[in-house]
Amino acid sequence: MECTSTPLPAIDRNEFRSALSLFPTGVAVVTAEGGAGEGRIGMTITSFNSVSLDPPLVLFSIGKQALSLPVLCGAKMYSVNVLGEDHQHISSRFATAKGDKWSGTEVEIHDGLPFTLKDSIVSFQAVPYAQHDGGDHVIFVGRVVRIHKKDPAAPLVFFGGKYAVLQPPATR
Repeated sequence: MECTSTPLPAIDRNEFRSALSLFPTGVAVVTAEGGAGEGRIGMTITSFNSVSLDPPLVLFSIGKQALSLPVLCGAKMYSVNVLGEDHQHISSRFATAKGDKWSGTEVEIHDGLPFTLKDSIVSFQAVPYAQHDGGDHVIFVGRVVRIHKKDPAAPLVFFGGKYAVLQPPATR
């Protein structure tokens, strides 16, 4: 079966962005080690989700204008660090394009895998599985090779253009 394309109506960019803000998303920081002379990179993301259980795959997307994109495209491994309610300052720090993101940021190294942020509530260490064009973003699919879960905490979420906290369900 062959798919045919139909002309699509134009969508106002600001209206689209406003509508997307009504979908709450978790907040995470992607970290990776660059090659020789590139150093560590890290950036805040809100586009993170699972893809597959077998194999264990996750995805996130990075804007094509991001300064760290070339390093991330060439990374052999990376970590997706999910932030908790007390980590708004970490999210804000890693959302900036330049500056010292690493001063005062504690990291952990596990068996030579990519480092994780010590304060994250869960970290997924992954190796690249696929990269796809996503308009003005690159979509990264990673195969999870290790998970580091911390004590359960309320996750940091982004909704309506602001940080919010989602309370975990009460235990029975």
